[in-house]
Parts: sequence; structure tokens; C-alpha cells
Amino acid sequence: MNREVKYLPEVEKDLKQLDSTQRNLVKKAIKKVQQNPLPDYENGYGKPLGNHSSTNLAGFMKIKLRSAGLCVVYQLVKVENTMLIVVVGVRADEEVYEIAQKRASKHNLI
Repeated sequence: MNREVKYLPEVEKDLKQLDSTQRNLVKKAIKKVQQNPLPDYENGYGKPLGNHSSTNLAGFMKIKLRSAGLCVVYQLVKVENTMLIVVVGVRADEEVYEIAQKRASKHNLI
């Protein structure tokens, strides 16, 4: 079941900072996960996030693009049948998760 994909406004800037190859990889990954964005323990593609060292992202999930060194953090809004992309960024030193938490707080997602 394909979910509607929505993006926080800041994600547009995230995507513009990537080169075209990276952007294509991210879009392809989102399109794949969009088909079944449920957590992996519910037979979906999403990898659940929780409480990391300095962030609390329980209820959010990630898509790791290891070969490109990128990560996409999203929230599944089951009532609206929507997959909300919160951040797309480089997987370095937990920074992408800190950005995700700030944006989630700013947009009242947590």
C-alpha cells in the first residue's frame, strides 16, 4: 500500500545540498519505502529510531543509504496514511538525528 509522501519545508534545502546522484538515490529509496513504510518488525522497510545518546526520536524511522553515507528520517502518520519526511542528511556523528529532533519539536511532531 503506497503512502502519500509529504516533506517538511526544510527538506527542500536538504535535497538541494546533495548532488544529483545523491538526490536520485534518496528519491529512489523513499519511493521504495513508500510502498511499505511500516517498521521492519511489522514486515516493512522502516528502521525504528528511539532514544539515542542525545536525542529522543521514538516513533520515527530511518532509511539508511550506506553506500552514499546518507540517512532519511521520517514519521509514519497512520491516521492520514502519510509518510512525513523530516530530514535528509549525511550520517555523521548523530548530527542528522539532532536535526530531526529539532525539526520534530519545531513542527510539534513529538
